[in-house]
Amino acid sequence: MKRVCSILWLAAMLALAGCASVVQQDELLASSAIVRELKRENGALVEVGRFSGLAPGAPLPEGWRAWGANSGKRPTVYRIADAGGVTALEALAEGGATGLHRHIRVDPRRQPLLEWGWRVDALIPGADKRYAQRDDSAARLVVSFHGDPDKLDFDQRAKLRLVKAITGDALPFAILMYVWANEIPVDTVLPSPHFDRIRLIVVEQGDAHLGQWREYRRNIVEDYRRAFGEEPGDIVSVGVLTDADNTRDAARAYYGDIRLRSK
Repeated sequence: MKRVCSILWLAAMLALAGCASVVQQDELLASSAIVRELKRENGALVEVGRFSGLAPGAPLPEGWRAWGANSGKRPTVYRIADAGGVTALEALAEGGATGLHRHIRVDPRRQPLLEWGWRVDALIPGADKRYAQRDDSAARLVVSFHGDPDKLDFDQRAKLRLVKAITGDALPFAILMYVWANEIPVDTVLPSPHFDRIRLIVVEQGDAHLGQWREYRRNIVEDYRRAFGEEPGDIVSVGVLTDADNTRDAARAYYGDIRLRSK
């Protein structure tokens, strides 16, 4: 059975690669259009998402939009809510997995420091980021990057085309996800079980800090180098993802303000 699946997968890859031969390379990546459309952010501080300045029940901040909505998965619900006296972005996934993000163009060498906070009240039983069938997390911060599509190998380009063909949405050149894991040690870097151009960095582990606000500051350039072994291109979006589709469970998280700064 595994041999048959492998043959079918290879056939699909070759078919998609052939059908896509007439497609321009820059159409392969979602990040290409963002780089063309947006100017780089200036200034020492870039407010990516300032949720604390809103009132509970207010509309989502301008520019924030759903992603993964065409995947056919049940959507995660995002709303501005009170989180114990702090206004935050609440995410509730009930067997679902869609994200929320904002397109933004930032040179990570100019504003390399990423800051955010979140609160998780319960872990997802059985979730494990090392396995596709259990790859869920109550909280993820997602940073997408642009890059040169010519640097991608045949298999990577084929997978990007497959994702776009199935979901209608293209992926960027590379993605870093900062995650809260059940058992994987903090500061572990590992590839996504779905696609190796997505790398996960564990910033919180276990239940010791459940129900508490946790604040983080990460150097994006250093993390990208460690995860991919190369220099990062421009950041093209920052978002969040609370998902529980693989375990068919439920997850809730509260995300605080997100910012990029020079120092």
